[in-house]
Amino acid sequence: MNYLIGDVQGCCDALERLLQRLDFSPSRDRLWLLGDLVNRGPASLATLRRLAGLGDAATCLLGNHDLHLLAAHHGVRHAHRGDTLDDILAAPDRSTLLDWLRQQRMAVFEAGWLMVHAGVAPQWSRGDTLTLAGEVEAVLRGPDLPDFLRAMYGNEPARWDPGLSGTARLRFTVNALTRLRFCSADGEMDFKTKDGAGAAPAGFMPWFEVPGRRTDDTPIAFGHWSTLGLLDRSNLLGLDTGCVWGGRLTAARVDGTQREIIQVDCKQAQQPGN
Repeated sequence: MNYLIGDVQGCCDALERLLQRLDFSPSRDRLWLLGDLVNRGPASLATLRRLAGLGDAATCLLGNHDLHLLAAHHGVRHAHRGDTLDDILAAPDRSTLLDWLRQQRMAVFEAGWLMVHAGVAPQWSRGDTLTLAGEVEAVLRGPDLPDFLRAMYGNEPARWDPGLSGTARLRFTVNALTRLRFCSADGEMDFKTKDGAGAAPAGFMPWFEVPGRRTDDTPIAFGHWSTLGLLDRSNLLGLDTGCVWGGRLTAARVDGTQREIIQVDCKQAQQPGN
């Protein structure tokens, strides 16, 4: 069976209880984790070790918190208030774990679903999304990773242009795949608003509501947006249900267009954030 799982964010206990609920077997089942594997929760190191130990039975997407961990490891970013990454950065096996992390994916299309951490620019097709994700993956795995991480942060360009190249192209791709919530009708991205869908700034809307979105006929699963809550539509699955904020950790068992939602409660009591 194929199971898509929302943001774990270091809540390894909840992940273990969810796997028990799924009766997960690595010889039989596949997990697809939608990014933000670590940070803010109490057991980021244990979470990475658990997921890396699953081998081919688990495919993990990279979210903004996972990229933040790589940036912190390379001295590009300082720890934020509320970060829970010190156990990883001090671990004797950190190099092995972070090398595994940088091999993970930015987007995949499997089991009939296009999977991303946050969103898809409305101008992109499914093929565009996978191609652009692959460009970022190649840099993450290559020798220029520290330089890329230094140039990765920033909100510009805010609108897609197929003529983008170099750092601007990579930064836009990372922002769309790992940070996107709201877009304007012409595809301009907003990164200030982190509340639910009803809090869209004037002229903006949830990225998946943009008229004429080129992936409108492609089933898409994503995480990142805990204030949105569970979104379960015929061709959209939003699976970040705020585990780290005291909500639930959610999995979707998918078989083509058929799915079942499975959840476990989480005991965290953080305040919602990015």
